[in-house]
Amino acid sequence: MLLESLIMVNSPIKKHCMTDSKNFRKQFWKDRKMVGAMAPSSKFLAQKMLRNIDFSTSKVIIELGPGTGVFTDDLIKKMPKDSTLLAFELNELFYKNLDARINDPRVHIIHDSAENIEKYLVQYNLDKADVVLSSLPLAIFPEELRLAILTASKNALKPKGQYIQFQYSLQAKRLLKKFFIKMNIQFTPLNFPPAFVYTCQKNHE
Repeated sequence: MLLESLIMVNSPIKKHCMTDSKNFRKQFWKDRKMVGAMAPSSKFLAQKMLRNIDFSTSKVIIELGPGTGVFTDDLIKKMPKDSTLLAFELNELFYKNLDARINDPRVHIIHDSAENIEKYLVQYNLDKADVVLSSLPLAIFPEELRLAILTASKNALKPKGQYIQFQYSLQAKRLLKKFFIKMNIQFTPLNFPPAFVYTCQKNHE
């Protein structure tokens, strides 16, 4: 057991996780207006965020605020070969790390604000998105920015497309109801901090 523990501590996976956590804490204290937590999301939260996505029909996926890539890595594993992921990361360190680490032709790491989703759908000749997956800390954003991001997300989605968002409270419930017709909320205690997952659906249009 001691040998196994030593191997795990010195393994690339363990070192990668430790580096991610350290970087996340540094960025939290450096840029608290954009980084909403002190630690990366847990695998339990990732499972709930991706649970309701039908990957067999999701050809265009957008991720907002991937951070260290916890959700991104799971998305890449589950995405079909003919799908595309646009991941928007405004934090420079997180963006550079993701861009250097992820080498998949289906994935585009974008160093720009989530307000500009539609610009990149056009740039990459993509149709409307099937899913928008967001880790953005809406609660700490100015109201104007929150509304701009949610408007851009809704406009980027296909009819009946999904907007999936996690937050650390239920404060976003009223806001999200203004943009989406259906909402399911799940609580994830095994995360730091514990989180709520909002799975929303765009109207049929």
